[in-house]
Amino acid sequence: MQVAILSDIHGNRHAFEAVLADAAGAGADEMWCLGDIVGYGAEPDACVELARRHAAICLAGNHDLGVTGEITLDEFSRGAAIAARWTQENIAAENLAYLSELRPSGEEGDIGLYHASPRDPVWEYVLSTLLAELCLDAQPQRVSLVGHSHVPLSFVRPAGEVATGEPRRDGDELDVSTGEWLLNPGSVGQPRDGDPRAAWLLLDLDGWHAAWRRVAYDIAGAGAAIRAARLPDSLAERLGYGQ
Repeated sequence: MQVAILSDIHGNRHAFEAVLADAAGAGADEMWCLGDIVGYGAEPDACVELARRHAAICLAGNHDLGVTGEITLDEFSRGAAIAARWTQENIAAENLAYLSELRPSGEEGDIGLYHASPRDPVWEYVLSTLLAELCLDAQPQRVSLVGHSHVPLSFVRPAGEVATGEPRRDGDELDVSTGEWLLNPGSVGQPRDGDPRAAWLLLDLDGWHAAWRRVAYDIAGAGAAIRAARLPDSLAERLGYGQ
């Protein structure tokens, strides 16, 4: 089975729709979302409705939990907190109820799913081999999928060796059939690796093959929606830089 792994959509309908179309064209059988459907972007209802329609599995991210009130906004950056409060005031009740049902971790067969990490599903950014090593020690599954950092990455620990990791670019493919792995698809709605295109991961569960993909989307349209909502202009500007 081919699964499209998505994370960190952040209210960016334009990017979400582009990734869903790309995933369908690539032959994905279903879609799993690692959380942060909302936050930063100006179209939370559209994004939650797309997730409700398309996601076979969906986690909660820290922004989703902040909007539902399950966690405090005190640890959010200024822009993130402003966007979260705006989302609380504008999201439809049925979509807020859907977010309230989600949790930041889960599992599917031999795969662990975490918004952030196996050690801390809500907040930990896995960006170094040291943290990856600690997470590999903690994870009960051989392969875990993580988001939160907005950076496409892979970390592997072959039997008897230490963990190594690399950032992943469009077109990178890996055999993940052996060893322990942490795989990050990158961000759909707010990439932070210098590539402004929406990021996602195609995972073949039968052949244990992972392929990182990027797709262009209407960045100007997403930015215009943010400005029309009177959210901080920086949230629109950063989209064009992939930061």
